[in-house]
Amino acid sequence: MRQTGAVARWVLHVDLDQFLVAVELLRHPELKGRPVIVGGDGDPTKRSVVATASYEARERGVGSGTPMRVALRRIPDAVFLPSDKPVYEAVSAEVMATLREFDAIVEVIGWDEAFLGVVTDDPEALARAIQRRVREATQLECTVGIGPNKLHAKLATGFGKPAGVYRITFDTWFEHFGDRPPDALWGIGAKTAKKLAAMGITTVRELAEADDEPLAKAFGPTIGPWLARVGRGQDRSPVVGDPWVAKSRSRETTYQSNLTDWDDVRREVLVLARVVAQDVAAEARDVARVVVKVRYAPFTTVTHGETLAKPATPDDVAALEAGALAALERFTDHGAVRLLGVRAEFVA
Repeated sequence: MRQTGAVARWVLHVDLDQFLVAVELLRHPELKGRPVIVGGDGDPTKRSVVATASYEARERGVGSGTPMRVALRRIPDAVFLPSDKPVYEAVSAEVMATLREFDAIVEVIGWDEAFLGVVTDDPEALARAIQRRVREATQLECTVGIGPNKLHAKLATGFGKPAGVYRITFDTWFEHFGDRPPDALWGIGAKTAKKLAAMGITTVRELAEADDEPLAKAFGPTIGPWLARVGRGQDRSPVVGDPWVAKSRSRETTYQSNLTDWDDVRREVLVLARVVAQDVAAEARDVARVVVKVRYAPFTTVTHGETLAKPATPDDVAALEAGALAALERFTDHGAVRLLGVRAEFVA
């Protein structure tokens, strides 16, 4: 945390509470207090996953990513609603415009969250002012995490939910995370945590105390030392106020019957690649890489990507098709498929 005279620079992480559900509750106030689940076309008997669940649904074991059929079994009396992307995008834009009313650098990182770089001697007061203004403008609640960097602020939000304000600093870092597993930290996943555990590193404190050399040997010269810095709560990334620009465009389809013939899989990948090509053309940006996602039955997901020999222009459908097929060739498991996805990653 840098000081400007007696005033400190802070990072605030603003996260809208149960965003998709909250937007739906504005349209259907009679559903407040009930377990509400948003996902797919709203039919829980079809193959799709939960996009967002209300807190009432989360208390009964359903959260983002839960298969809709599983959600139905766990909460048969839940209200299931279809996703309405245009509405969510419009509400999100209104929230972000509201955040830009404050004297802050605003970095949008998704529909429902943003980082704010601020200079203030009372970040809690500013956080509560942000909450009030967002509520006045949109009738939505948000949680605000406060920290000396993005990592602290992002993690603080989890302690403040719902609709709270919470601060984490270097002085309290190990109090909050020292005895927790490494994947409790933002940016560290279960696979990395498992690999760290094989090295004898099972807590954040142990990760913070680890030497860079063995970590670099296990994870590479960049990622290894970075993991140790994350363990210590260090984050060098600045809050950037440039307009948010999509890094990729993707489409995916969940099939109501498994695809067992991989000739059918190839045809479906081409269909998705052509739809993605239309999205790319609308963006008018070159593509550097194509990624294919396969979710096998029952629910194992694998992705493979293909970096194009040269960036594909926005109207080069053939290049995207070829890239998708090349990525698909990397899959050695030709088992039954329940979902396919194709993602085009833009040139940075």
